[in-house]
Order: sequence, then C-alpha cells, then structure tokens
Amino acid sequence: MNEAALAAVLGSPVEGLVRLSGGASRETWALTTGGRALVLRSGAGTGGVDLAVEAEAMTAAARAGVPVPEVVGTGQLDGRPYLLMARVDGETIPRRILRDPALAAPGRAAELGGLLARLHGVRLAAVPRVRPAGEPLAALHRAYLAGGRVPPPGLALGLRELADRPPAPAGEVLVHGDFRLGNLMLGPDGVRAVLDWELVHRGDPVEDLGWLCAKVWRFGSAHPAGGLGSREELLDGYAAVAGWRPAAAQLHWWELHATVRWGLMCAVMADRHLSGAEPSVELAAIGRRAAEQEFDVLLALGHDVPDTAPPPEPEPAADADPFGRPTAAELLDAVAHFLAEDVQPGGDRVAFHARVARNVLATVRRELLLGPVARERHRVRLDRLGCPDDAALARAVLDGSLDHRRDEVAAAVREATRDRLLVAHPRHLSAPA
Repeated sequence: MNEAALAAVLGSPVEGLVRLSGGASRETWALTTGGRALVLRSGAGTGGVDLAVEAEAMTAAARAGVPVPEVVGTGQLDGRPYLLMARVDGETIPRRILRDPALAAPGRAAELGGLLARLHGVRLAAVPRVRPAGEPLAALHRAYLAGGRVPPPGLALGLRELADRPPAPAGEVLVHGDFRLGNLMLGPDGVRAVLDWELVHRGDPVEDLGWLCAKVWRFGSAHPAGGLGSREELLDGYAAVAGWRPAAAQLHWWELHATVRWGLMCAVMADRHLSGAEPSVELAAIGRRAAEQEFDVLLALGHDVPDTAPPPEPEPAADADPFGRPTAAELLDAVAHFLAEDVQPGGDRVAFHARVARNVLATVRRELLLGPVARERHRVRLDRLGCPDDAALARAVLDGSLDHRRDEVAAAVREATRDRLLVAHPRHLSAPA
C-alpha cells in the first residue's frame, strides 16, 4: 500500500497503516487519518462484486437497520479500487467469540435471524447495481464448474441431491452471500457490524440462513446456527421481524447448497495459488479443505456419522530408512517447530500465516506416512466401480450411470473421503454434526 498516494487521496496524513490478518480475497488495512480510525479494503477480489457495489449494499442495509461500518468513500488508488470505512471495535475471530460467554450469549442466534430479516427487507430499488445470482444450481456450475472442471465425488453426491429435491422458492431479496462468524463484529452488546459484502447479490432469502447453518461455519460448535444456537432460534428471530418463517425443508436444502458451494470454492481459491496468479500459503491450504465438505455432505445425506474421538497422529514405521535421519517427517517437524517458536510470535499477519504453514506441514507429514496405502485402497475401489479416476466417478454420480449401484458408490466415496480427511484434517472426522 502506497502511504503517500493514500494520503493524497484522503487529503490528510495517514498514520498507523497496517495490513490486517486474514482476507483470502481482498486486502484489508487499518489506518488513522484526520483523527478518525478507518479500515480500507482494496483490490479487485476474485468472483466478488465491485467495491462500489459493496458500498451501495452497505448503505442500503444501514438504512434498513442492519449494523454496518459507516461508508466513508470509494474510488481508485494506484489503479486499484478501494472502499474506506469507519473502524468498528469488537471481536471477529470465531473461536474467540464462541469461547466468550459474553459474546456467545443466549439469544444470539435469534438476533442473527432478525438481522437477516431486516437485510432481506431492503428495497431492491435501493440497490440497482446489485445483480441477481440466477437459478441456484446453474449459478454454482457457472461460478465453480465452468471449463469442464469436475467436482470431487463427495460434492458430486451433494450436487445430485440438490438437483433431485429442489425447494420451494421464497422470492428475491438482497442477500449478503457470506453471513457468518468471521464476517460479523461482535461485542457484549451484540452484533456491531456486518462485514465483507463482496458476495452480495439478489437471491432467495433462505440462502443466507442456510449459509450461516453450514457445518463449516460452526467452527467446531455443536450449535447449528453459526455455532451460537439452534435452527429453531434462528428461524424464530427471522420470523419475528420478517413476518414469515422458512420451512425446515427449505433451510435443509440451502444448508446442503452452502456445504457444496464452499467445497467448490475451495478448489477455485486454490487455483489462484496453483496458477501462479496469487502465490499464497493460505490459498494453497484451502484447497485441501474440500475433503471436509465432502464429509459434511455425507453426514447430511446419512451416509456417515462423526467419530467419537479424533484419530491419533500417525507415526513413522521403525523400519530402516535408506535416507537416514532426520527422516522426512522429522524434517517437517523441525520446520513446524521453527514456525511455532520463531515466526508465529511475530505480528498478527505473520502469526496467522505461520499457523497456516504449520497446518500445511502437518498435512504433508500425514500424507507421507499414510498416502501410499490410501492410494492403493482407492485404486481398488475405483476398479470395482469401473472408474479410472475420481473425475469419472463424479461424472457417473451426476449423470446417473451408476444409480443401480448407489450403495457401493456411497461406500466408496465415504471410505475415500475419510482417507483424505485423515491426511488433511483428521479432527474434522469427530466434529459435531
């Protein structure tokens, strides 16, 4: 960020400019100017709306009673778009919120339901630049499966279920698109601001409710509504403001849609790293998270249940190693220790990426130890189904050519997904459903 250019645009000196941690799509910076504490979002993002559209949606939402940061201005800085907002104090980190009884207080789920109802009550005429997403499944394919991309088999099962059992539509409203912990600023008094509007669009109101209830956004909590309460509490809060209550079947469909959507988004985000367009250890790590969503689809469809406890970390065999010591696993352990002890104590952004890098190293370590056997098991599964690879299996799920062997397909996908999670994130196997 060019501090001099920013000061010229703002018309006053800039102090305390620092990039904030997180933000896999756009850059977020904190600064002070003219005696005001501000936040600046910058960059084109990937797949999201223009920052000027974000500003339009936030302004309209504020008029409808949704707490949002005050929009100070939008424009171009060094050829890149920016959105400047007033800084709001509070907590956004999900696990801190869920551990703090004052932040995760009773009634929070109903509060979120009421907030979404107010957001969905925004007059569409007030947001003319916000575009409709279109038919939900067509939008998923257009955004994440274009160019012949094939989903992993677990997500293919989810896509097939969504296509076979479409819900009753609930109309078209202003949809936030990413309403969840991490994008909400909370204090003991409740939600102080709804953040990160880059996925805002027009669509079905139950989409936001289902996204909030997706297992990935519970952050290990047993409470379905964003980790903060029950689905019933969320819908009660929504109905109290909106005057109508979504049906359980509608919420279930959109919850499954959210799980599939996030799984597909993981691959697209990883491609930004793999293509060289945006090298990032965070984006690289996100690519392996699709396995979590495959498992969550299997849970939603009744094909699996969570384990009672996480599996133990694998340890190297005691066989003689021709490469000597330290072994590959021990080298990875040494680098992980360096990140934990010497890098992670640095600034917030450095600490965040050090944690991500440690998780990546742990994944590589488990793959070194478990991968050879898992690959052979998977080859046997695919051969039994007559599929040369996962892409062929996913296509067979989507086109129905293996419908006569549904139970075998579900078992093969379940076993393969579990093998992937044992490498990518074994604790997810025991997370509450």
